[in-house]
Amino acid sequence: QVQLVESGGGSVQAGGSLRLSCAVYGYTGWSGNCVGWFRQAPGKEREGIAAINAAGSFTSYADSSVKGRFVISQDNAKSTVYLQMNSLKPEDTAMYYCAARYGDCFAWAVPNRYAYWGQGTQVTVSS
Repeated sequence: QVQLVESGGGSVQAGGSLRLSCAVYGYTGWSGNCVGWFRQAPGKEREGIAAINAAGSFTSYADSSVKGRFVISQDNAKSTVYLQMNSLKPEDTAMYYCAARYGDCFAWAVPNRYAYWGQGTQVTVSS
């Protein structure tokens, strides 16, 4: 049974940093998958932030909202994907989720393309 567990959320002031982790358990064929980070603020749709393939040879970010501030990375030995978030802004406040699926990262920002989701970790940025 595949299980994704996020951690690392919390409350920070604007300009601060957080690193989110997504540990993946029970995922056979780890070498052929895509993992994405999403977030959802109250009253808003879930949006894709970034994605990475298992080899780390592909990464992609949302065009304007996070590019240049967030960095996605992976540690295959630990079956863990990270999201380093720098220069945080109040508008980054949301529940953050990681998601995984078999195959490549085509259309990575579309939530319904992912089979497995974590429970989410809350990020709150105060001004």
